[in-house]
Amino acid sequence: MKKAFITGVTGQDGSYLAELLLEKGYKVYGMNRRTSTPNHMRIKSIVDQIELISGDLLDQHSLTKAIKEIQPDEIYNLAAQSFVKASWEQPMFTGESTGLGVARMLEAVLFACPTAKFYQASSSEMFGKVQETPQVETTPFYPRSPYGVAKVYGHWITVNYRESYNLFAVSGILFNHESPRRGLEFVTRKISNTVAKIKYGKTDKLYLGNPEAKRDWGYAKDYVEMMWLMLQQSTPEDFVIATGEAHSVSEFVEKSFAVAGIADWERYVVWNDPRYTRPAEVDHLIGNSAKAKKILGWTPKTSFDELVSIMVKSDLELEKV
Repeated sequence: MKKAFITGVTGQDGSYLAELLLEKGYKVYGMNRRTSTPNHMRIKSIVDQIELISGDLLDQHSLTKAIKEIQPDEIYNLAAQSFVKASWEQPMFTGESTGLGVARMLEAVLFACPTAKFYQASSSEMFGKVQETPQVETTPFYPRSPYGVAKVYGHWITVNYRESYNLFAVSGILFNHESPRRGLEFVTRKISNTVAKIKYGKTDKLYLGNPEAKRDWGYAKDYVEMMWLMLQQSTPEDFVIATGEAHSVSEFVEKSFAVAGIADWERYVVWNDPRYTRPAEVDHLIGNSAKAKKILGWTPKTSFDELVSIMVKSDLELEKV
């Protein structure tokens, strides 16, 4: 039985990945930060099937100890401070966890289990002020937030450890990927959840930032399969994972209201709220995952319209009570 170790197992991607690996017959270990109130909401259906290990990306000893004890075949580093807006408010913490946390993980792998295959969750936010469209694996990075900067460090330190120590270490440069398990602070889930609340009369306004910001949105459940595929290869390589389509925030809003059966959606939306504008905006992210299609045989299964529908219907069910 293969063993997999997932940091960030209680998050959106970690929960979907844990489910996938259990279906494939893995013994799954997940790193869990100690908190006064455990947050197992996303893994509640599988929490008894995985083994939770206490650890933190800010604590080198806990990472090395966990990997030494588990001796995993595969390691998926998904943990991070992952909210772009929060990275402006907590730039030091974001750098420590999202950037240096990757170096700590790689050090732990190097000294405790160098035969393990290592996956690093890179991000399209590394492209930031894009230098070419669409973005591919060789597109230069130009991050526009402390989060993006930290992800660039995590990406390049992974490349360095691969080339310096011959580790099987890869990065998946994932474009935006959403689901009903997305945190409520992220714009897509904020939209789907607020639309559901408007439908049931629990609120009457949806406050948002830039309506014209465009993102390449995919379904998180599709994207975790790619993480697994990357670690099944004989040669470690980095991949862009994206749908190849860009949609605006306003389009996501309009389609969400349509799923909920609300026609006059404009009267519920307040745009350009200063609370949701960034010091430096990322305007147009769209990825080309031709390399992943060619080498991994991977293509996204869920369309943009289907993704919006999945999220809104889930929140309509959630908010019905």
